[in-house]
Amino acid sequence: MPGTSKSKSGQHQAGKGRAAVNSDQAKKPAASEPSAPTGQTCPVIGIGASAGGLEAMTEVLHHLPVDLGAAIVFVQHLDPKHASMLTELLARATLMPVQQVIDGVPIERDRIYVIAPNTCIGIRNGRLISETRNPAAPHMPIDFFFRSLAEDQGSKAIGVVLSGTASDGTLGLKAIKEAGGITYAQDPDTAKYDGMPRSAIVAGCVDSVLPVDGIAAELVRLCQHPYMERLGQVEEQPLSDKAFDDILNMLRTAKGVDFGQYKPGTVHRRTLRRMAIHRLEKPEEYLKYLKSHREEVDLLFHDILIHVTSFFREAPTFNAITTHVLPAILHQGRSQDDPVRIWVPGCATGEEAYSIAICVLEYMRQTGVEIAVQVFGTDLSEVALEQARAGIYPSSIEADVSPERLRRFFVSSNGKYKIAR
Repeated sequence: MPGTSKSKSGQHQAGKGRAAVNSDQAKKPAASEPSAPTGQTCPVIGIGASAGGLEAMTEVLHHLPVDLGAAIVFVQHLDPKHASMLTELLARATLMPVQQVIDGVPIERDRIYVIAPNTCIGIRNGRLISETRNPAAPHMPIDFFFRSLAEDQGSKAIGVVLSGTASDGTLGLKAIKEAGGITYAQDPDTAKYDGMPRSAIVAGCVDSVLPVDGIAAELVRLCQHPYMERLGQVEEQPLSDKAFDDILNMLRTAKGVDFGQYKPGTVHRRTLRRMAIHRLEKPEEYLKYLKSHREEVDLLFHDILIHVTSFFREAPTFNAITTHVLPAILHQGRSQDDPVRIWVPGCATGEEAYSIAICVLEYMRQTGVEIAVQVFGTDLSEVALEQARAGIYPSSIEADVSPERLRRFFVSSNGKYKIAR
């Protein structure tokens, strides 16, 4: 299997695009096509929970005003064979309208939408879409919705993971954070079941860890923050403010990386995201915060390095690699003394490098070709490289990796998957 080099010279590819969803379970639902975009502009808050989640969600609603200014979509693990009382139970905790999701319903602010039993729900063009769950595929409804939310809403996406077992929601929160959204997890010490929030926290995809009343307070504050108003206005604008120039200079001095050639909207948007997390409204305030909190420089640096990655992301690309690229470079006439070296720049947490290595090994096994192959991964983020070297991923990668590949190339241990040596 491939190893990731310790070199940090590989250029990180910013702006790869939002997290895509590729597997049968995690692709965008194929329900009826929605009509044209609805013009929905309010933030969308996705909240996921499993065991113990009803109590946590009820408490969150107790602390939210009726005029929150955002839409809430609640995805709870439900028994697929029984009718759900979830809508009625949540309606007792809030004056906001609560409704079960039906296919094609437009998102509206100050409303709560609840998943129906035996379904997966997503969002497209500001409308919720619903389809019957696939009993043959791993059921990860929270990841399914969160990843759809990240792709559709981008920086307006907000993700929250509450009480629950296992790791559903981890990959979804990662997608939301990659898209520029903001993520929260319930403090595991306050959760009835800590598996889901703890998995997301360990994966490094959570911006704030709080008890449920603290999460509610942050949601209220965030919906009122200028960050939400500025979104969509900074895509291509140059960073002309002196404070932003000074922030870039701080990053260049501290990290040795010049972000001046990065897409301006990305750098601007990521900086605004960090400001929102720290309740700061002006770039000058954030610059002052950076100077007095040196650890924030590292956090901003890693935020700008968007780790948009997953196993076998963009399936057509991997199909092309297997069909066209590998036959061309792993041909029968190649000498054992002429190894193939594959470089993955901007490898982030390693999923792409390992995916390519799996494709190579599968191809050689199918064709009988035996050639020495080395796969190198480099990245500017040392934190990401450490995760890549460890090769340990949450169980929710089952949505992206087939059961056969999981058996052949991974070792299951303690509810996680580790790359097999």
